[in-house]
Amino acid sequence: MTMTRRDFLSASAGLAVTPMLGGRVFGAQLSRDADIVVIGAGAAGIAAARRIQAANRKVIVVEAASQIGGRCQTDISTFEVPFDRGARWMHNPETNPMIRLARAAGLEITTAPSGQKIRIGRRNARPGETEEFLAALVRANRAIDDASRKSDISCASVLPKDLGEWAGTAEFLLGANFSGKDLKDVSVADKARAQDRNTAITCRQGLGTLIAKLGEPIPLSLSTPANRISWGSRDVTVETPAGKIVARAAVITVSSNVLAAGNIKFAPDIPKRTLDAAAKLSLGSYDRIALQMPGNPLNLARDDIIIEQSTSTRTALLFANMGASSLCTIDVAGSFGRDLSAQGEQAMVAFAVEWLTKLFGSDAAAAVKKSSATRWNAAPFALGAMSVAAPGAQPSRKILSEPIGCMYLAGEATHETLWGTIDGAWESGERAAEAALRRIGALKDAEPVGAPARAPKQRRRSAPSRSAAPASPIQ
Repeated sequence: MTMTRRDFLSASAGLAVTPMLGGRVFGAQLSRDADIVVIGAGAAGIAAARRIQAANRKVIVVEAASQIGGRCQTDISTFEVPFDRGARWMHNPETNPMIRLARAAGLEITTAPSGQKIRIGRRNARPGETEEFLAALVRANRAIDDASRKSDISCASVLPKDLGEWAGTAEFLLGANFSGKDLKDVSVADKARAQDRNTAITCRQGLGTLIAKLGEPIPLSLSTPANRISWGSRDVTVETPAGKIVARAAVITVSSNVLAAGNIKFAPDIPKRTLDAAAKLSLGSYDRIALQMPGNPLNLARDDIIIEQSTSTRTALLFANMGASSLCTIDVAGSFGRDLSAQGEQAMVAFAVEWLTKLFGSDAAAAVKKSSATRWNAAPFALGAMSVAAPGAQPSRKILSEPIGCMYLAGEATHETLWGTIDGAWESGERAAEAALRRIGALKDAEPVGAPARAPKQRRRSAPSRSAAPASPIQ
């Protein structure tokens, strides 16, 4: 039996926040000065730079990696179709400016089809079994919402005891697949405040391709890490291997893990309050194993999504026949995904084949012709997938977004309701850019720049509604 994506992923759609190929490089010699310098060329950095350009102010973007995109990365060479190694979905089509920009750039934007299947052993769940699972998800989600109104404790500590044989599956969807962390490590307040992500929008050419396209007009330098940032109340100096940049303000979009790790040196040191907030918003683990399987050996439809009834969180999510191609991806996350990723790509592919064989038979293993796997925890300029607040740490998102002298932090970790999504990263970049522009006197309080910022969103409803459309994991 199939179920609508709202039913299936209403509480489990973490975006899986990720990187990409392409982009323009502006030589090794950096300009010596700018109005605002942006650190990082992911979704937040590109959004910030576009806002600054729209205000007719000089901006320079420096990116440590060799490609634009941050945690939005599209592989266009390994398989016959674009493969999003990181972020896969956009959400909120009514308010998301990225969707309008993608269409204006000539990219193909589509809504992911509804309908997923639950696998019990080697068969699909029956209607009654699906109803039991949906009821278990509703109870778990309501318990988290109710608890968030009283205190900020772990999601695992408030789960109902009557989830029965669906406990493992519910924990995977609500925890690892949503945020990259197990529910014991997830704040009930952070989970409850996460905005609805029910309509999943995809870009056929890949979200990495989209970010690269949107970054084309921006002066940026790739393979140019910010090694040291000297800051005060009036200006900021960014030291890179290509030289120094002096600016009146900076927008810093590195991940919470990179910031907490001290990979960028600051003079003077940034406040301990900020570093503590970053540490409490550490990135979860979310990786994708891609298998090319010609001939549709799993006998699934285009863009089918499959989960299994599992007794533990040692499980995965299958996205089959992507875009009517022979490419299938198996998503692993949370503590199990982290341990598996640490073992290397060969172990990840072996698990994926073993898991598919358990659900679909031995023909699955023989059908794999090519494979690839992401390992975001080992990516030096990301160090993980998407941020999630530890129990008691939900206020850290607001702390992380506070200005530090003339520096402004941005990225999905700074967004209180769209954390873990490319949508949240983009909006945070726009907000940080506007704050920086106001600081340097380039923007009056009532004056918007470019596309209007989105209005505040309502928080997620706890009970799945069957009339709503898709959702999904910045991964």
